[in-house]
Amino acid sequence: MVLDNNTQEQPKIEYPTRWGFKIIGQDKEKLKACIKEVMGEKEHLCSLGNSSRTGKFHTYNASCVVESQEERDRLFKCFQDHEDVNMVI
Repeated sequence: MVLDNNTQEQPKIEYPTRWGFKIIGQDKEKLKACIKEVMGEKEHLCSLGNSSRTGKFHTYNASCVVESQEERDRLFKCFQDHEDVNMVI
C-alpha cells in the first residue's frame, strides 16, 4: 500500500509481528546496554548499523516480535526516553 497526501488510512498491521527499531546515539557500548535494558528477557536481534563520517554517532538495529500496537509503542517510548539515545526510528 502506498500512502500519499490523499490517503487518510494507516496501513493495517497484523500482530504479532517482527518490528525493528533503529537506535542512534554517541556511545556504541551504551547503546548496546540500552537495548538489553529495554528488551529485558524478551528475545530480540541486535546488530551494529552505520556510524557517521566523523564517528560521533552510531546506530544499532534492534528487532523483536511485538504482540500489539501498545507493546510496540511502549518499547519505542523506552528507547526514546533513554538518556543514551539521541534518536529512534
